[in-house]
Amino acid sequence: MNVQTIGECAGIVWRILHGDNRRWEYKELKEASGLRDRELNAAIGWLAREGKIQFSENEENHKGCLYLELSYYIG
Repeated sequence: MNVQTIGECAGIVWRILHGDNRRWEYKELKEASGLRDRELNAAIGWLAREGKIQFSENEENHKGCLYLELSYYIG
């Protein structure tokens, strides 16, 4: 896996998260993206490093969720 591939995988994940305004569980995102664990994990890391996704944990069942957080600049 190289940087180009990771960037492409990040683009796939970003488009999924951007297109649906909800929180995604890892398993759901994996199925929707069609990516393997390694590819999905690298993509999540890429997007997290860019500050494009946020993580949360459901207090009832402790399941982690991913969601997109857009930054808007008023200038």
